[in-house]
Amino acid sequence: MILTDHTIKESISNGTIVIEPFVESNLGTNSYDVRLGKTLALYKDDILDAKKHNEIEMFDIPEDGYVLEPGNLYLGVTEEYTETHIHIPFLEGKSSVGRLGIDIHATAGKGDVGFCNHWTLEISVSKPVRVYHLMPIGQLIYFEAQGEVDTLYSQKGSAKYNQRSPYPMESMMWKNKFYDSVSFPLIFLEKCGSLENILTLSADINFFLASS
Repeated sequence: MILTDHTIKESISNGTIVIEPFVESNLGTNSYDVRLGKTLALYKDDILDAKKHNEIEMFDIPEDGYVLEPGNLYLGVTEEYTETHIHIPFLEGKSSVGRLGIDIHATAGKGDVGFCNHWTLEISVSKPVRVYHLMPIGQLIYFEAQGEVDTLYSQKGSAKYNQRSPYPMESMMWKNKFYDSVSFPLIFLEKCGSLENILTLSADINFFLASS
């Protein structure tokens, strides 16, 4: 269920949602408009490597705006700092932004319960367009979570984007474990406990497939 404007304001009042700064005129019927922060970033290298730390170069948007060019991936950031303690936040584009040919995220529109930070934007454009600091760039939508949350994102030791920052954050994919064809079977064997358990599981799967 999506939260309405009334419920979003109630959640802000009781502290389960934090939006800083909060401007009530930016509150929609069932969303909250967020604005483009001052800083953009580009990756330094033309070819990125998922296993390596790809560094970025940041720059501020001038007062007269900055022209985004097709073929580039820009990392932006929301002006707003947000916290979500019991709801699931989604960051979506605004129709007026989309009609300018601006995409604000490549894949990562969903946040986690417990996410506390500015939102990094993965910006691409279909044609040259000038953007400005504090222009409306997206909208936050909040969903109710079903069931208890065992570990909030802000409490996860493996969370890669927990450090509060008003600047765009580059990909931390390089911090993930990459399993090769040799190590993965060993990890699978460790999880299953024994080769006998693997054979039993395999037999059960084959029986299920044959009878379905």
